[in-house]
Amino acid sequence: MIKLQTDKGLIRIGSSAFRRLVGDAVTSCFVVRGMAMRSKADGLVHLLKRESMDKGVYITNLDDTTVSIDLHIIVRQGVNIPVVCSSIIREVTYKVTKETGVNIDSVNVYVDSIVLN
Repeated sequence: MIKLQTDKGLIRIGSSAFRRLVGDAVTSCFVVRGMAMRSKADGLVHLLKRESMDKGVYITNLDDTTVSIDLHIIVRQGVNIPVVCSSIIREVTYKVTKETGVNIDSVNVYVDSIVLN
């Protein structure tokens, strides 16, 4: 739960809603194939469906208004991974700050898999 104190009162953003916002920002980057999650049963990385985008996002609350974000993604083959990750970091930082007012301490991107198309 993220809490923001404004002059009008207290705003609380649920973890699931916040993760979905972050997942949306990540998947709006055109070379990102989707979010990834490692299965505990078989240890394999799975591409998440659109309705499960928040599962590849991990949020650490540093305090009520500052977070650290870890992203697990799958990208298309042939992309420049450092450039893609830098673009994702900028996009997530911009969208989350703009839409929620939450301060971002860090955005860590983990490329868990590369797909052919």
